[in-house]
Amino acid sequence: MGTPETSREPCPDRILDDIGGAFGMGAVGGSAFHFLKGLYNSPKGHRLHGGAQAVRLNAPRVGGGFAVWGGLFSVFDCTMVYVRQKEDPLNSIFAGAATGGFLSMRQGFAASARSAAFGGAILALIEGAGIMLNKFLIAQQPMPVIMDDPSPPQARPTAAEFPSDSGKPWLGGLFGGGRKEEPGTNGGSETKILESFDAPPVPNFEYK
Repeated sequence: MGTPETSREPCPDRILDDIGGAFGMGAVGGSAFHFLKGLYNSPKGHRLHGGAQAVRLNAPRVGGGFAVWGGLFSVFDCTMVYVRQKEDPLNSIFAGAATGGFLSMRQGFAASARSAAFGGAILALIEGAGIMLNKFLIAQQPMPVIMDDPSPPQARPTAAEFPSDSGKPWLGGLFGGGRKEEPGTNGGSETKILESFDAPPVPNFEYK
């Protein structure tokens, strides 16, 4: 999952993308707000007409204001990307502060400084919320299951490591008796190691 900076369009294409997105958001939001306001302020019998007229008069203006803000923000953001040669939340925070200060320059230095601080704080909150959301989504993704390597095979135990039989063999009665004990033993008090049988000699057919 990409971060909010890497998932956006590259500069300068993001300028047009942000202008269009900001205009659409302002137009839709402004239409809803002014339609409800027109319904409330219009007399009975003319509420729908008053709401529609309020949308026609105010929605383009609100959308244009959002488009200007989005365009300036993208211009400052791309400028920071070009200057710093990297993309991180600091670019967006500076762009928000510069946009707020630039739009309030006609009202004086104090108003411009307040708008810049307000814009930077808003963008810092937005970027912080985006980072926390990305971390939460990454933590919710299932982790891949890592299979452990199989343990090395253990050595086969010898006959001396088996415990001695204290009575009858397990399946002795079923197959007609167990292994025979050598004479002189007391029924399993000692463990006897059977000697290995050698293969029979191979006959030699050479003529002497």
